[in-house]
Amino acid sequence: MALSEKEVIHIADLARIKIGEDEKKRFGKELAAILDFIGELDEIDTSGVVPMTGGTKEESIFRSDEPVSNSLEGEGADLVGASPKKKNGHIAVPSVFE
Repeated sequence: MALSEKEVIHIADLARIKIGEDEKKRFGKELAAILDFIGELDEIDTSGVVPMTGGTKEESIFRSDEPVSNSLEGEGADLVGASPKKKNGHIAVPSVFE
């Protein structure tokens, strides 16, 4: 599956990386090879395989996975305080999706 230069630039923009002119062709070829490999996976017969709903049924033996505190005290408050943009007591970041 060949990728156009426009698609490579769009993918780089989504990944928030800057690529040079020479990298556009190289990354286009590499991404196309990855997509071709993934396309091969579509050819595998999975009709008898039970779908997974999670990675494992193992549980942590060390501690329960529960929040320690609902408030931002200590280091959490320092982190929010140090961030350049805040909204409703949380760190505000640029939107990923348009």
